[in-house]
Amino acid sequence: METKKIAIIGASKGIGLALAQQLASDGHQVYATFGQTTPPLAHSQISWQPYSAMQHNSLELPEVLDGLVYCPGNILLKPFNRLSIEDFQMDYQLQVLGAIQVIQSALPSLKKSQLASVVLFSTVAVQQGLPFHSLVSASKGALEGLTRALAAEFAPKIRVNAIAPSLTNTPLAENLLNSDAKKEANAARHPLKRVGEPADIAHMASFLLSDKASWMSGQVIHVDGGISSLRV
Repeated sequence: METKKIAIIGASKGIGLALAQQLASDGHQVYATFGQTTPPLAHSQISWQPYSAMQHNSLELPEVLDGLVYCPGNILLKPFNRLSIEDFQMDYQLQVLGAIQVIQSALPSLKKSQLASVVLFSTVAVQQGLPFHSLVSASKGALEGLTRALAAEFAPKIRVNAIAPSLTNTPLAENLLNSDAKKEANAARHPLKRVGEPADIAHMASFLLSDKASWMSGQVIHVDGGISSLRV
């Protein structure tokens, strides 16, 4: 297996951390960022640097970059009439403009790879239409459009795909899963009768970054316990 150089923005917890560990264990060189906390682990294959998706400080990337993953996100579930324009602006800044800034910064390095891959994250709520999800659906819907547009523009050298998870057991979802009753209720909503784990999503991201997915681009892939397409 060819060793790749992959940057993960927002790798200090949740899906980003699980992905960094997977890729490093497979021998890839990972360039990972962390935000408010210190790096969560030391690994010879992971190079850490601080980065704020809201402040757009500079990124140190290798001259040749084979993969880029943008993980920063937010889950703020409120009735639409309790959300302010500032809420939407801040969420868009984090999830969409943050991704755009990172991709633009990394583009020169990505173009030097033989076949680069960019992975973004959406949510099952974009296609399903769920109450109290207007904020996250607006931002992630924009990311789905960006995924397809960039996949077309960057072809054939750079592939761009997105993953649309359902509820996943990460620190972002802590308020939704902070009791046994909430965990059981959310698991019951899914045909596979459990919520996602970070490794479930990281496995798909790892696949999309690999040469095994070399004929896939412009896709939004649902990794969601079957909730988006099954009624059981």
